[in-house]
Amino acid sequence: MKAVRFHRYGDVDVLDVEDVESRPLGPGEVRVAVMAAGINPGETKIRTGALHERFPATFPSGQGSDFAGTVAAIGDAVTGWAVGDPVLGWSWERSSQAEYVVVPADQLVRKPDELSWIVAGALYVAGATAFAAVEGVDPRAGETVVVTGATGGVGSLAVQLLRLREANVIAIASTRHRSWLESQGAAFVEYGDGLADRLRRAIESGSGGVDAFLDFQGRDYPDLALSFGVPPERVNTLDYGAAARLGTRSQGSAEGTTQAVLAELAQLAATGRIEVPISRTYPLAEVRAAFTHLENDHPLGKVVLVSPAFA
Repeated sequence: MKAVRFHRYGDVDVLDVEDVESRPLGPGEVRVAVMAAGINPGETKIRTGALHERFPATFPSGQGSDFAGTVAAIGDAVTGWAVGDPVLGWSWERSSQAEYVVVPADQLVRKPDELSWIVAGALYVAGATAFAAVEGVDPRAGETVVVTGATGGVGSLAVQLLRLREANVIAIASTRHRSWLESQGAAFVEYGDGLADRLRRAIESGSGGVDAFLDFQGRDYPDLALSFGVPPERVNTLDYGAAARLGTRSQGSAEGTTQAVLAELAQLAATGRIEVPISRTYPLAEVRAAFTHLENDHPLGKVVLVSPAFA
């Protein structure tokens, strides 16, 4: 089969699509023919070595956690699945950016008929991370929550999950995506120089205070949250170093990874209660172009690798 591989840390030019053997099925495992596989900023950080201390790569390394596809084969002791079933799920082996992926049967959920393959393949990492981050700060109706990186794959879903809880959202993002955020009922604040003053004005024109803060960018944002009086236990950041230093929460995809959560997100997307914005799709062979777009263009929502059926 074809699969994304890299043999050393580096920029997008270390990525190749190679011929590899699909690993044998073990007991309790399922082979899935991948229709779509989302890509994520964390994969960039792993590929460059920026996360070597926390998530080291073993070379040659595959890539990818998100996927959706059809069951191609089932191993011994697998119940509840049959060849041809439409599924979405996750891989812990950095292996979903490929024509086939092998995972334990309990890392799959059934794809709703109303859910497109592309959205299904984009849902796991961003959805699980957004779900866990929102759960971590436990927003209540009428509370005000600030979200940084509000139009990335994770942030765009977090904004919507907060609105489903009837929280007031102040979204920090690029002006390019202002209209989308406002269509979701969020108040928009442009990032960049002078952010603290703009954010203060937005807060004062709203409820007058901030109850919780979701940071999907890192850098100085966790410190900014505390400077506005948000209690550390109601700040959630994906900057694990800042979380350790400041005593904030740092719930992410690991805390949101369950079949129940993924099935709930799939139903929300299938019924239109949340939108999963798709910036672009690329065939598997154009994985370098896909990551170049993700890393350089700050797209709204997700970038997805797709099977030849969509290419």
